[in-house]
Formats: sequence, structure tokens, C-alpha cells
Amino acid sequence: MRVLIVEDDEAVGGVLQDFLRDLGHEPELVPTAEEALPRFADSRPDLVLLDFRLPGMSGLDFLRLPLVRDARMPIIVVSGMATEDQARECLRQGALDFLPKPVPFAQLQRLLECFEPQALVEKAEAARQPVEPRRSPRARVAFPVRVRQPAGREWETTSVDLSVEAMKVRAAEGSRPGSAATLSFVVPDDHERLEIDSLLTRVDLDGYVFHFLNLAEDHLERLRRFVARLTAVPRRPP
Repeated sequence: MRVLIVEDDEAVGGVLQDFLRDLGHEPELVPTAEEALPRFADSRPDLVLLDFRLPGMSGLDFLRLPLVRDARMPIIVVSGMATEDQARECLRQGALDFLPKPVPFAQLQRLLECFEPQALVEKAEAARQPVEPRRSPRARVAFPVRVRQPAGREWETTSVDLSVEAMKVRAAEGSRPGSAATLSFVVPDDHERLEIDSLLTRVDLDGYVFHFLNLAEDHLERLRRFVARLTAVPRRPP
């Protein structure tokens, strides 16, 4: 993946570059948010590692820019000084995760492994001829969901809606979701528990939207049947 590192500390930036190169990625380092902006148009990266405290424009101000929000690019914020409220605000503004400094490299590697399949899918879709986008049917449905994140953190919540591509779950009190998670749930009228690796793609006031990654064919078919049953338009009597 092409990874843009926005970090004003040259030593930290160099360590991150070496780490990413060792994993087979293509890192680029810039020292300010202002210098990162042209990369969104010229050579769109697959992922951004963004320092929270930067000279000039801060990481949070960067996330609030319409250009950045509209790009819908995966952004991981890194900081050793941000407060819990600031971390939550970064997530509300579109960041997919927030990592402390010193950077936990094992956790960063797991996040990169989760993002990489999504980056490959987006590249493949971009190479295709443009077609009229079609939105998958989405069913409003509530059932228990367990969210399991890296480092063994788990929390319980309830689904809001479901499609064959994604699930929205309610925001649980005290939860701060990371970008990567495994969603564990039993579809109503089914007996087998599904365990689906997912990626947090949006934080709303009423919940979190997770897109499914590497969905197994049998899981896809079961979700498709369930959503189709809930979204089917009943026939009117003749």
C-alpha cells in the first residue's frame, strides 16, 4: 500500500518509514498537514498516518477539511499528548483509529493487514469502466452483536441495520471503536453464529458502521437470504 506519513518529528517519521518498508509498503513522509493536502489529488495514498500535534494546521483541523472528508481515505491518528475527548473528536471527524505514542507496532501491523484487502478492492474497482452505482438492500433489524477488537477488547451492542456488505450497530456507552473488529452475531431464524472481520468506515451520532472484509461465500449467501426476506415488498392481493 501507499502510506502517507504526516509527522513533524523526523526521527519518528524515519522509524515509521523503515517499519512500513519492512512490511512491503510504500511510505512517503511529509512534515506538515499543509504539505499532505496536494497528495490527495496528485498521488492518492491508500492510507494516512496522521500526527495529532503538527506545526501550523493540527491533525484535527486537517480531518475537518472538506477535501479530506470527501476523499473518504483511511486515516489513523497518532499522538502521545491528545486527551480522550480529542481522540473521540478525531473519530467523529472520520479517523478510523487512534494510536498512542510510542506507537504500538504490533497493533499498527494488524491494522495495516486489515486495510490492505480493502485497498486492493478499491484499486480493482477504480480500474473498471464506470457504471451506475447500485446500493445493496439494507434491512432495519435489531439483534445482539458482540464487537471484538485487537488486544482482546470486547463490548456488546445491538444492530441498527444490515446489508450483505455492512452493519450499523448502536454506540455502546464508554466504547471507543477501533478501525478493525470482528463482529460476532446470530442472524434471527438461524442457528449458527457468524464471525466476520470488519472495518469501521463511519461514526455517526447514533452508531458505528462496519463494512465486512473477506466475507465467506456461505456467510454471504445466508446474509443475502435474510436481508432479501426482510426487504421483500409484499404482493398486493388481486
